[in-house]
Amino acid sequence: MLKKIIVPILLLLLMYSCGYEAIYSQKNLINYDFSISELTFIGDRDVNIRIKQKINNYTLDKKNKSFALKISSDAEKIALVKDAAGDPTSFKSTITVKIEVMMKNNFKNNLQIVESFAYNNNANKFELKKYEREILSNLAVIVAEKLLDKLSNIQ
Repeated sequence: MLKKIIVPILLLLLMYSCGYEAIYSQKNLINYDFSISELTFIGDRDVNIRIKQKINNYTLDKKNKSFALKISSDAEKIALVKDAAGDPTSFKSTITVKIEVMMKNNFKNNLQIVESFAYNNNANKFELKKYEREILSNLAVIVAEKLLDKLSNIQ
């Protein structure tokens, strides 16, 4: 009976003092004190749409630190492993995003973010295509989050 009371209380105390903090809490949003005044996209349409959805909130508010971004994206799928018959058994999807950052009409920085994911082939081609679209979408979200982190560090 005593264990049933002490263990939950002990776990609660340990979890309270672990230092967990949400990434997008109000305290951490101070680091993202910038706006994006202009966005230009070139390249893979699906990747660009996902990136734009993720960073669109930073185009609405005007802040002191404002960037103009030219984003060029490229998505590629390669076969990693093939079986004896020459059919691929494993693939790798890679997204390469090149960003030219301008601040107050002056060149500021060139960034390149590369993300990749390896996965196995599926006999059901419809499910494989659906899975590949989901992978590209997730990789684009990761790239957008890394882009926001890098923009927050530019002075």
